[in-house]
Amino acid sequence: MSLATVRAFLAEHAPEIEIMEAETSSATVALAAEAFGVEPAQIAKTLSLRVGDKVLLVVTKGTARLDNKKARAAFGGKVKMLGLDEVEAITGHPVGGVCPFGLAQPLPVYCDVSLRAFDIVVPAAGSTNSSVRIAPGRLAEITGAQWVDVGE
Repeated sequence: MSLATVRAFLAEHAPEIEIMEAETSSATVALAAEAFGVEPAQIAKTLSLRVGDKVLLVVTKGTARLDNKKARAAFGGKVKMLGLDEVEAITGHPVGGVCPFGLAQPLPVYCDVSLRAFDIVVPAAGSTNSSVRIAPGRLAEITGAQWVDVGE
């Protein structure tokens, strides 16, 4: 039902944004770029992270890597990726479809400044073959995200 929660979220917060569904998997940056006809960097990947007992999401360009030193400074502690078994339980989205929309529970969302290099980015939309096209500023606006610089 993850795609359904994203549909409901977008209907309420950004009704002008349409969900695109690919015939093939878009569960990785490379597959998503191919499926939706954009460069890999333009894919907005959502990282599910834990800092101490707090879980948060960071949306960054598809080719970015997290800089642990910057992330530690930005989030106030050592950053660890959620385990594969935790991701869907916490976000409500399967691995490969994680996005900052329609979450199972409220989570802090951060957008990495790397997204600002693009007019439009392409994050997942709650399933392993769905996505949306959205301006980075609009993504931050509808998710209540804060901007951070945590990429290498």
